[in-house]
Amino acid sequence: MDSEELTKNIKFDDSGLVPVIIQDYQSGEVLMLGYMNKEAVRRTLEQGETVFWSRTRQTFWHKGDISGNIQKVKEVRLDCDGDCLLLRVEQVGGAACHTGYRSCFYRRFDRVKGLVVNSKRVFDPDKVYGKKKNEQKS
Repeated sequence: MDSEELTKNIKFDDSGLVPVIIQDYQSGEVLMLGYMNKEAVRRTLEQGETVFWSRTRQTFWHKGDISGNIQKVKEVRLDCDGDCLLLRVEQVGGAACHTGYRSCFYRRFDRVKGLVVNSKRVFDPDKVYGKKKNEQKS
């Protein structure tokens, strides 16, 4: 399937974006949630690695450009309503989250303790991104 065949079936929101769930293709672990516009979908399919649209920076970002933690796309799925993508990926480098954790979902809510970190950091974000990591995260 080429990108045009896929994108004509996607219901992008009013901002031209679609939410994209990133899942480890072997374990099924949900790694992150990002957003893509039509061009990001095209680039992702063309490169075989995830390319997102940054809503805060208003630019494209190839996951792993700075950190080296790229995501090789193994499978693309479109949900029943056409308004969400699921990308099953091989997470290279061990971490999907810019905070240094394997998954962006590294916190679990406990009714007694509140938010509890349920994972260990794979890398130190200050060493990878420097002090301006929120501006440069990848």
